Formats: sequence, C-alpha cells, structure tokens
Amino acid sequence: MELVDAFDTAYDEFDRRVHQVGDGQWQDGTPCTEWSVRDLVNHLVGEHLWAPFLLRGATLAEVGDRFEGDVVGDDPVAAWERAGAESRAAFHRPGALDGEVETSGGPTPAAEYAQQMISDLAIHAWDLARGIGADERLDEALVGHVAGYLAPRISSWRSAGVYGEEVRVGADADPQSRLLAATGRRP
Repeated sequence: MELVDAFDTAYDEFDRRVHQVGDGQWQDGTPCTEWSVRDLVNHLVGEHLWAPFLLRGATLAEVGDRFEGDVVGDDPVAAWERAGAESRAAFHRPGALDGEVETSGGPTPAAEYAQQMISDLAIHAWDLARGIGADERLDEALVGHVAGYLAPRISSWRSAGVYGEEVRVGADADPQSRLLAATGRRP
C-alpha cells in the first residue's frame, strides 16, 4: 500500500466513525481508558491541526501551544472535518513527504511522520468504533500496512508509554486482532 493511499484509507476509517458518534455518546468511554469519545476525537483533531504547519516546515516553537486543550469546542464533528481536510490536503501536497518535520522526538523524516499519523488514525478508528458500538472492522490492507510499520517499533513505543502491554490472543487470531493486541487493546 502506497503511503498516501494508506493515509487516505486510515483517514477514511476514522472519519467514518466520527460521523457515527451519536449526540449522547461524546462522554462515553473508549479503550483508551483516560479518554472519552470526545477526548479521543479532540486528540486526533489536535494532531491534524499540527500537520499542515509541520509539513510546511514550521518548528514546534513556531506552532507553540495554540493546539493544546480543547480544540473541538461545541461541534467536535465540524472541528474534525476542518482539521482533517487541511491535514489531508497537506499530506497530498507535492513533495510534502520528501523532507523532514520537527516533532517532539526531534527532526523526523516526513514519511515517518506520515506513518505515525496513519497508525494513530487506524488504531484510534478502532478505539472510536469500540467506544460508540460501531463496526470495528478495519480495512485489511491498512491493517497489514500498520502492522508492518509497527512490528519493528512496538517494543520501544511500549517502553515510551505509547502502547500498553501486549494482550495475548490465540494462534488463530486474525491480523486485525493481532495488531490490536500488540498495541495493548483487547480485540
């Protein structure tokens, strides 16, 4: 799966779930135990507000704290639509994935940053689906893409607190269940 195609597929998976959140579900829990549905969407909105700036070469200091706290306001769906559309356009800009971006981990190849965003979108699409009781099945090619990307990184990301301890699944578990279990989720 090509990088931009993976981004678009992951984006669509998350976007579909955001549009399925019912009015009374924003405070419901998610597999990310510290986050409600609203908190989870707020996290992704914040991440996607940053993307256009970083992909244009802005530094963390230049962006500052403008995207901290509540970035979804009274209309989380509209906030997601705006942030997501600008982020998607930024990832599609010719040459956007050729350079580096500044992240909290230091200078990062833009393609690596895209992989991180793809993983975030995909895993959190499942979290959101679970939180709202929607269809949890993710695109199979996307699952393979994210699993392949995370495989050599998952241990260090667990150590950094990005993911919880791996959950045991049976030998016959499907690829999506294995991916989710690797990130500390109970499929």
